[in-house]
Amino acid sequence: MTETRPALQVAMVGHAFMGAAHSQAWRVAPRFFDLPLAPAMHVVVGRDAGRAQDAAERLGWAGSATDWREVVARDDVDLVDICTPGHTHAEIAIAALAAGKHVLCEKPLANTVAEAEEMAAVAERAAGDGVRAMVGFTYRRVPAVALARRLVQEGRIGQVRQVRAVYLQDWIADPEAPLSWRLDKELAGSGALGDIGAHAVDLAQFVTGDRLVEVSGHLETFVTERPVAAGDTAGTLGGGGASGERGPVTVDDAALFLARFAGGAIGTFEATRFATGRKNALRLEVNGSQGSLAFDFEDMNVLELFDATEPDETAGFRRILVTEPGHPYVSAWWPAGHGLGYEHGFTHQVVDLVEAIAAGTDPHPTFADGLQVQRVLAAVEQSSSTRTWQEIPA
Repeated sequence: MTETRPALQVAMVGHAFMGAAHSQAWRVAPRFFDLPLAPAMHVVVGRDAGRAQDAAERLGWAGSATDWREVVARDDVDLVDICTPGHTHAEIAIAALAAGKHVLCEKPLANTVAEAEEMAAVAERAAGDGVRAMVGFTYRRVPAVALARRLVQEGRIGQVRQVRAVYLQDWIADPEAPLSWRLDKELAGSGALGDIGAHAVDLAQFVTGDRLVEVSGHLETFVTERPVAAGDTAGTLGGGGASGERGPVTVDDAALFLARFAGGAIGTFEATRFATGRKNALRLEVNGSQGSLAFDFEDMNVLELFDATEPDETAGFRRILVTEPGHPYVSAWWPAGHGLGYEHGFTHQVVDLVEAIAAGTDPHPTFADGLQVQRVLAAVEQSSSTRTWQEIPA
């Protein structure tokens, strides 16, 4: 029974969009999956005491705090879940690992390669003491994506030759949409490239089981300044928040790049927050010597499979509804045909993390995996600046 299992006391830093998604996962995972440890939502951390307490009550945390350093040092915390902007990831994660806490860190791992390298090195040392670290690329845990990886591993599409990965959104297509931290390079590291392009990179590498080794890219900023939000009274995003004031956009709005995989396949990648009409279209197509796979998150319970070995007269993409008990993660949920949603990937992330911690193994993706994605992002940025192909360090 759950109450006889060892507890895993969780502290979460940050309680906005990602904090809400992570909170739902911590609440739900132990109720639908037979976990070896019992996660306890112990404390949530925010900069403002009142908002942090409101978040604790609303999201299901036992308590709240305003000082993450104090929380990381507490003896009654076993795991730190980092849901803050990218510029804070390295400091919090490194401190938590040094204090012997397991860490779950939102993607991208950091804002720079140097930060990610330090985080990966600290995580590797901590693993020697049984302390685990994972980066949150949750789309890996969509059942249709996990099935796609399985089919590639089984050789169902033969040798992978070509990959197309795009992530399309439109939430800042309006030039009068206000500045946010995601449009500030100091806080976010990059724009569409790191915010959503990182997901496309990880998804492509995860499904193919191969890594990118070379890229040629282009970044574009369509709207170079925006209104400063009325609530930005401190002027943290380019101004003092006065009526009519505008501030600079210092990140990319769209990123495009060509890529080569270690195994010889080629790829094309696109990430944009200006694709009007597209809300969360993360799409992946993998073409192999014996078939193809296609996935679109806006139809997330479906995987398309083309078997090139079938006769031409009957060949065609097969629509697989990934809701059967034999599909990855699905047996814990609903009867076949009753689809899952965005939040379930976060729940599966908690499941995999808790099981790895209990087993004494590294959860995936590791900080080393996050570092590799960070190197891809940096190479794309460098390529755009120099108009040259860039190699990705192994």
